[in-house]
Amino acid sequence: MSESGVTGDGVRGVRPGRQAPTGAGGGRRRHRRGRGEQPMVPDAAFSSYYGKPVLKKPTWKPLDIAGYLYLGGLAGASSLLAAGGQVTGRPGLAAPAKLGAAGAISLSLAALVHDLGRPARFLNMLRVFKPTSPMSVGSWLLAGYAPLTLTAAATEVAGRYRLLGSAATVASAVLGPAVATYTAVLLSDTAVPSWHEGHRELPFVFAGSAATAASGLALAAAPPAQAGPARRLAVLGAALELGAFRVMKRRMGLTAEPFEQGRPHLLLRAAEALTAGGAALALCCGRDRRLALAAGAALLTGSAALRFGVFHAGVASAEDPKYTVVPQRERLERRGR
Repeated sequence: MSESGVTGDGVRGVRPGRQAPTGAGGGRRRHRRGRGEQPMVPDAAFSSYYGKPVLKKPTWKPLDIAGYLYLGGLAGASSLLAAGGQVTGRPGLAAPAKLGAAGAISLSLAALVHDLGRPARFLNMLRVFKPTSPMSVGSWLLAGYAPLTLTAAATEVAGRYRLLGSAATVASAVLGPAVATYTAVLLSDTAVPSWHEGHRELPFVFAGSAATAASGLALAAAPPAQAGPARRLAVLGAALELGAFRVMKRRMGLTAEPFEQGRPHLLLRAAEALTAGGAALALCCGRDRRLALAAGAALLTGSAALRFGVFHAGVASAEDPKYTVVPQRERLERRGR
């Protein structure tokens, strides 16, 4: 630019009030400023076109899908307790666990189909088997597991075909851990930040939550004299759930924020208190029926609160662009270094 192009009012031909455009990365650079100077470039604001989120939030119905997550975990862990009660000669523990597993998986499937809208949509997922798809694997897992639990429960109620019922109980126990935890893999496989970033620990969180729910049901329904395995499982499950969840939040960084805000925060704090309290009551209840019922109610409610809290935190993280943008930038910077 020549000197003649500069006047006392500024640069000739340039409209006042316009800011010079910044190039890529211009928003990150800052010049060292003296006292009283203003930044040339404002701090980045996490927004998108027309104020829309970067991600489309999950359209799943909260009651259906969070209930599906909870009931599937309850069913899978109850099958383990049922097999344990059967092998160790505790019919008072095995019977309610078998019935609980069958009832929980039936309700879980009903919630899933209700969210899908038509039963045919679930059947369509069985047209192919794709090992790399958690949804495909989970659909086939449920299709194999549900008949086994229903067979075990039916033979228990009828008091006949004991050999068939025992075989179904053992087979459902083999599939039980996968049923209890595959939903964590299903959530982590999405792009939702607060689900995806917890992919390492979330299966352990769900495993512990499933164990506390199943032990809570057993404590409430089984005779106290035969509920020893349920009491021990309650303590182990609570330790796994609470410990893995704390480790997960610490590792997730920014994307752990939705767990500490709003409705998810209230649900997860309630889950923590109920699970810890229920495990403590399970240790102390012994043969006291009232304490066993209180411990069972606390553990069942705490497990449900955890699943609903995780669900709502994931939806909240999808609605705020910063939980998508900032972790992406951090990963790019790490790769550049």
